[in-house]
Amino acid sequence: MASSSTAEAHDTSYVKMDKEADATLIGKHCQLEYCNQLDFLPFFCQSCKKTFCLDHRSETAHKCANAGAWAQRKRQAQLSKTSAGEGKRMRDLVSQKPCAATDCKTIVGTSLVPGVHCSSCNRDYCLKHRLKEEHDCKNKIPIGARPAQLDVAEQTRSAFAKLKAWGAAKKEAAGRALPKAKPTSVSARLVAVNNLKKSAKGDAKLPPEKRVYLYVEAEAETTTAKNYKGEFFYSKDWVIGRVLDAAAKSLQIENVNNQSAEERDKLRVFHVEGGRVLEFNEKVGSALVSGNTIVLLRGIGPPPDLIEM
Repeated sequence: MASSSTAEAHDTSYVKMDKEADATLIGKHCQLEYCNQLDFLPFFCQSCKKTFCLDHRSETAHKCANAGAWAQRKRQAQLSKTSAGEGKRMRDLVSQKPCAATDCKTIVGTSLVPGVHCSSCNRDYCLKHRLKEEHDCKNKIPIGARPAQLDVAEQTRSAFAKLKAWGAAKKEAAGRALPKAKPTSVSARLVAVNNLKKSAKGDAKLPPEKRVYLYVEAEAETTTAKNYKGEFFYSKDWVIGRVLDAAAKSLQIENVNNQSAEERDKLRVFHVEGGRVLEFNEKVGSALVSGNTIVLLRGIGPPPDLIEM
């Protein structure tokens, strides 16, 4: 029996049988029981696989025994095809969010206002701000980008320049007469340290090998004691913050570092020989040696962050 080669290409359950494609086709009788009409242009039903005349070509007309079979096969064939967007990330399916442009309150990602993604700064914008010039793209740091790595040599030069400027500014603003460093010659230093060890005060239980002997001074206006100088020893394992607390207590200096958030109220430790303000978390053994002088100063500010300044 001849059948059409284009059966699946039609949108109806029946197809016209092609006389030219099948040379043996000289007409067919309608297979409806009460018709049996000879039709030279018969129709083939794709559901029940029978041949019918023009009047009985539809499934309803010939009361098809397998009605809907062709439609089910067609639907299964369409579902088995790969969709156009399979395996691809669709950028137009953006969740609703405000436009990333400054001061723009337009909501993008809706059916009326699709979001336009900028690949340079990795943000979504409305149609008005979709161009790079409109949302100042060149001055924005891309979302998810790593911070730029600065040249090490340039960082070093910049750090020294900032340190020099910071030191000069602090010296000019403070106007304080800091004590001069103790003698630096080997013999003079040994004599000074030996004398310091005899007079320095501290915890007697601290082993001698862990002691660091220091000259400690403070500004006269910051202390209620008659003598604003002292000689003490501390453990090399202590941090500078603990030394500050102990020295402030010994010299009767008001210490509100843990109570005030204002920098002008805080005490800082200035290392005379090193010419710098010490960090609270520095270890005594790594920042100071016996015979050094430290000064407690109020309101001079923290050590500068040379990279972030």
